[in-house]
Amino acid sequence: MPGTTVDVTTADGVADAYLARPDGEGPFPAVLFYMDAFGLRPHLTAMADRLAASGYVVLVPNVFYRAGRTPLFDLPDFIDAASRPSLFEKIIPVMQSLTLAGLMSDANAYLRYLADSPLTVDGPVGITGYCMGAGIALRTAGTYPHRVAAAAGFHAANLASEAPDSPHLVAGSVTAELYFAHADQDAAMPVEQIERLEKALTAAGVTHRCEVYEGAHHGYTQSDTSAYNAEAAERHWTELLALFSRTLS
Repeated sequence: MPGTTVDVTTADGVADAYLARPDGEGPFPAVLFYMDAFGLRPHLTAMADRLAASGYVVLVPNVFYRAGRTPLFDLPDFIDAASRPSLFEKIIPVMQSLTLAGLMSDANAYLRYLADSPLTVDGPVGITGYCMGAGIALRTAGTYPHRVAAAAGFHAANLASEAPDSPHLVAGSVTAELYFAHADQDAAMPVEQIERLEKALTAAGVTHRCEVYEGAHHGYTQSDTSAYNAEAAERHWTELLALFSRTLS
């Protein structure tokens, strides 16, 4: 079925979001989909539609809603290397305005929206996140462990830095099964951070798998950008659907 735009009431306002659902009456398992820095746009709604076609109700919130409704940025149809600098001049200040407290308050609202929907089954949800969304996915799994059954992150940025609020520090609170797929040509997630994340998840006893996709760049799932890698993107779909098949009823 075609997706729809919905509004999610948060503690700080109203977040616009895209909601995709399978055909049929349901109810269906729920998935929270965290966007990358380029924001909610046709490519992400197409990804949500593909995920919904596999049997999930998918919510893709505009994480930047405090700065405005979608579309927030004037994006070209194809984001190449030449267009990135001018885009990020606009995007980075909005990213920097996000706070951990605000993001986790919003996460509560998104999870509540999915739990209250007549389209969804009772029980914990799955989460998938891309680029900056992968860190939000991990934080959400650690902040609301009883409400998240599985979380995945793809071409994440700074998941395990030395910052005092680095996402990997929530590992001890996570009960979900996790899957992370890094790009081997990604300065935003260097080897030392990959190793630090793996060590933290293992020490916490988290069921997880971390992989590095060879030949992939940061953003490899995003077909509307020059970073897209078709082979890596399809591998991501295989792993993501397998994770949700194992963990979501």
